Amino acid sequence: MFKILGVSGSLRAASHTTAVLRTLIEAAPAALAVSMHSLADLPLFNADLDPLPAPVQAFKEAVKGADGLLVATPEYNYGMPGLLKNAIDWASRPGFASVLLGKPALIVSQSPGAIGGARAHAQVREALSACGCRVLPFRQITIGNAGAKVADGRLVDKDTIAFALAGLEELRKEILRARAPIS
Repeated sequence: MFKILGVSGSLRAASHTTAVLRTLIEAAPAALAVSMHSLADLPLFNADLDPLPAPVQAFKEAVKGADGLLVATPEYNYGMPGLLKNAIDWASRPGFASVLLGKPALIVSQSPGAIGGARAHAQVREALSACGCRVLPFRQITIGNAGAKVADGRLVDKDTIAFALAGLEELRKEILRARAPIS
């Protein structure tokens, strides 16, 4: 059983991003225990804060305790939301020795537009990669026209769900690769 930490880059109560994440948590294969960690309480990143605020410590511990990450993001103004960038910044410290270093990660983006948040997806990928995350190169999960694929707080499009679940299987395989001894 692998522990996967899910985070949503949206705080909106009726968020399509959180709906997608919630659906993947519920439908995850038995080999993956996926849980969600809210980013709502994280203060703005400030390297002068010492000791770290309790919500930051809790978030970093959750990342550290996870075998992999499932990051769900909306796209705002052609980019990732500040909330998500803020969380990545907190988790990235200390540099080159953070809880993100070597952590396998799968990114899922969504938007009401046709390209499904591809720009935000790319920005999240770049930020996580800069921190040493093992971001999956395959299964770039971008969900376009999300308003038509989400209902009652859940992703309901069966083909999209199947594609995203295949991404979770790729994440499981990447966790196994990350744990394999180097020969």
